[in-house]
Amino acid sequence: MRYSMVTGVALTLFATATLTAQPACASNPGVQEKGGLDLTGPYEVVVGWFKPGIEGWNQRVVSVNAEDPNRVFIGAVDRNDTREGHPMLSADGKVMKEKTTVVRDNNNFDKGDVNNIMVLDADGKVIENWSQWNSEVSIAHHIVIDPYDPAHAVWVVDRFNHRILKFSNDGKQLLLKVGEKGVPGNDENHFHDPASLAFLPDGSFYVADGYTNSRVVKFDKNGKYLMSWGTRGSGPAQFKLVHSVAVDANRVYVADRSNDRIQIFDHNGKFLDQWPNTARVTRVMTTDDKRVCVSATQYGRYACYDLNGKLVSQWGTLGDAPGVSDNAHQIDVDNEGNFYVADANNNRVQKFVPKKSASKAQLIGKELVLKK
Repeated sequence: MRYSMVTGVALTLFATATLTAQPACASNPGVQEKGGLDLTGPYEVVVGWFKPGIEGWNQRVVSVNAEDPNRVFIGAVDRNDTREGHPMLSADGKVMKEKTTVVRDNNNFDKGDVNNIMVLDADGKVIENWSQWNSEVSIAHHIVIDPYDPAHAVWVVDRFNHRILKFSNDGKQLLLKVGEKGVPGNDENHFHDPASLAFLPDGSFYVADGYTNSRVVKFDKNGKYLMSWGTRGSGPAQFKLVHSVAVDANRVYVADRSNDRIQIFDHNGKFLDQWPNTARVTRVMTTDDKRVCVSATQYGRYACYDLNGKLVSQWGTLGDAPGVSDNAHQIDVDNEGNFYVADANNNRVQKFVPKKSASKAQLIGKELVLKK
């Protein structure tokens, strides 16, 4: 994560959808006015959906994973210092107090008050708080449920502790630790600021490692090191902030965030292709309709590409109003087609529902699950 505001930037992506009139307000979609812009594309935002139930909520939401519409996992960053001139918004968009987008405060709060991993219901209310693991988790940078595991284990990429953790689905058991807590490194047993992971049907997984290291690492289902590739740089198979990884039957897609591109490899790490000018991708996901969809934080955009890298749809913009984002750090889609955004610098997760007028081709499909 990089907590920097982007201002005065000209949009360099070409829109693929016709701009349409926006409703007079997001909470009254039946009222139309002349003019306006379509900021949410094929979706309608559910205004005020996120209800943390905590007065003065001031944690950045950096990850989201929708197991189903009634069980949505989120990961949040520890409490923050405040900085004059940067209003902090509550989940319903009200200004609460000043916030920062750059400083983490690890000293001036009770660790028991931190909400690292939470589970929300379909109305955005907290139904589970995994605070029993606060001593183990510094930041749930990416939360993912293994789609090939009948027990639906919950995996957490803990960036600042340099570890990958596997939990039982109910959060009662910590089943596996990969990496050494608090010890960074660049070898078979250590990470340095890992960012995300993606699974194959046999339970093996790739780790985007990440912010400091510049590599992709593959492990078997038990966390045994298998292989890795990547060095720091801007050439093929080089990276500058490996932030996200996704797979399909033959390829591995890597969000090379600070090089503004997606790199494509085979499952053994052989470089195949790159898609440039992707505007700081934070999340890359392959979908069941044979597309690759991303969140691009530089412009607050979401985009989908065909498997040849052709841009087929995009929408979104920077901001703090309902329906727009500031550092869309992770995205996910549930099994009903609802779309979720971990809107990090606005301290919230947003939920979007498909517009009735939206075609299937406009929407982000469900995340691809390969056949075993």
